[in-house]
Amino acid sequence: MSSHQALTAVDLLRLGELTVRGQVREASNAVLFCSVAYAGEEAACVYKPVAGERPLWDFPDGTLAQREVAAYELSEATGWGLVPPTVLRDGPYGEGMVQLWVEADPGAALLALVEEGEPGEGWKAVGPAQIAEDRTALLVHADTPQLRRLAVLDAVINNGDRKGGHLLPTQDGRLYGIDHGVSFHVEDKLRTLLWGWAGEELTEEAAAVLEALDGRLAPGTPLAERLAGLLTAAEVDALRQRVAVLRGTGRHPVPSGQWPAIPWPPV
Repeated sequence: MSSHQALTAVDLLRLGELTVRGQVREASNAVLFCSVAYAGEEAACVYKPVAGERPLWDFPDGTLAQREVAAYELSEATGWGLVPPTVLRDGPYGEGMVQLWVEADPGAALLALVEEGEPGEGWKAVGPAQIAEDRTALLVHADTPQLRRLAVLDAVINNGDRKGGHLLPTQDGRLYGIDHGVSFHVEDKLRTLLWGWAGEELTEEAAAVLEALDGRLAPGTPLAERLAGLLTAAEVDALRQRVAVLRGTGRHPVPSGQWPAIPWPPV
């Protein structure tokens, strides 16, 4: 890289020296909080080594780290930038996923429980939630363009684990989704808290993005070639089919009934 070229976040993650600073204890797989430094630039990041992944019976091929990078590739292909910069590289504990750390705004509310039975203005209903032995409340999520885009991306990548804790709204008004290791399965495994638009027509913006994505996923394209190094051929084919189905129906998907619709625990 020449000195006059700007260092991108992806460059920094790929080329920088990783230093482990701590561990995210509540994670089910090894998640290390790190700093990455290169050419005078430094940033915080997350490093998930493949060696720290717990085997999943229904994801026997590839690694969670590869799926996380594939989700970033799809996010970038949509132009929505919903997944933080993510790369696959070697690190202190071997190959793994390295992702730019995003500081969430603790004051930004995207999920809520309401006892009125109907979501208020600016909110979409997900479904009833048990809050006590004899009490239920309505789980709702915010009705925002960013969250709706993420719901579309989740449908495309077949995200099996969209929990509340995987939503990172920032103080500058952006929204990021993280933890996409259980995505891209060939069978319908969409589990999400973002069912508020289920069955509704896709926005014109989403329809246009899916049309463009359809072309970018064609065999032999740069995106298809990158995904071929991260996913199996069957998973890439299933990805193309999901895009085709979404374009054909023109609607947000609805729960299949063959798979739990909401992840557990939901947060």
